[in-house]
Amino acid sequence: MVEPATASLAAAPAMPQLKDELDIVIPTIRNLDFLEMWRPFFQPYHLIIVQDGDPSKTIKVPPGFDYELYNRNDINKILGPKASCISFKDSACRCFGYMVSKKKYIFTIDDDCFVAKDPSGKAVNALEQHIKNMLSPSTPFFFNTLYDPFREGADFVRGYPFSLREGVPTAVSHGLWLNIPDYDAPTQLVKPLERNTRFVDAVLTIPKGTLFPMCGMNLAFDRDLIGPAMYFGLMGDGQPIGRYDDMWAGWCIKVICDHLGLGVKTGLPYIYHSKASNPFVNLRKEYKGIFWQEEIIPFFQQVLLPKDCTTVQKCYIELAKQVKEKLSKVDPYFDKLADAMVTWIKAWDELNPPRGGSSMPNGKAA
Repeated sequence: MVEPATASLAAAPAMPQLKDELDIVIPTIRNLDFLEMWRPFFQPYHLIIVQDGDPSKTIKVPPGFDYELYNRNDINKILGPKASCISFKDSACRCFGYMVSKKKYIFTIDDDCFVAKDPSGKAVNALEQHIKNMLSPSTPFFFNTLYDPFREGADFVRGYPFSLREGVPTAVSHGLWLNIPDYDAPTQLVKPLERNTRFVDAVLTIPKGTLFPMCGMNLAFDRDLIGPAMYFGLMGDGQPIGRYDDMWAGWCIKVICDHLGLGVKTGLPYIYHSKASNPFVNLRKEYKGIFWQEEIIPFFQQVLLPKDCTTVQKCYIELAKQVKEKLSKVDPYFDKLADAMVTWIKAWDELNPPRGGSSMPNGKAA
């Protein structure tokens, strides 16, 4: 049986990497007691907490953490009419934290994710592994059969082109989960007792031209490289679909990374996912998406971005245009989503002016 590590098993590194260059974004509707387990790893870093649901509710954060907390009232105040692009009553609200951060890197985690243990029983410092993934190149143009050649003890195998061994910058590090797998509702229903106990010690670059189902509960990315595309869409309250927020973002960032020559890694690190969500509630949220994805996936597989799309923002605006043109026939929701994608970029650019500008939102700092 897989069990989470205890706080006593965790030992923080003496010199936390990227201490002043990374924010941890956490969406929540509850007190953040889970941070106690993560304290040895997270305490040196700044947290951005995005409170979903009732803004009058007080969220308690364990003492000793440096954090800002934003609720719906704050989001409305900061973004004004553009706040309509931020989902309500859905963990997709986390992307507001990406927008207001001023750091180069983001790590985001759900509040039901605990510290995992590797096969030796050692606590896994998920953040440290994400940083390793992001600070080493990716290899999307040619698959290395020993997986990530930049990990200790690995290299490029015989036959790997020398012209491609420099790799490309890594934009996204996608981590995995022990215990409760990230299954859709139909799979949850037919496998209610299934738990993931397999710890696969591997990191690999997702090849160019290959999409993947991105999960937002254990995810890190380079905000400077791909941040404006990390929009989790319109989900939750008032929307016909849920639980596709991170996957939508994943499909968008992957086609943009492929276009711009950036890399996406998946594999390590693992977290311990402690809580299985209700499959019947999930089915109600997902059922339209289960049908829609059979048309959404071919759309993304066929997307072509023009050569003059040389920035993430330009790519994303073009992608929104194509969503409106080609997916609106699936459902009017996609017309609304395309408009929200454009609004998101406008809001991002307002809060993140070119270097040298200044625009700092006022959240509630601890």
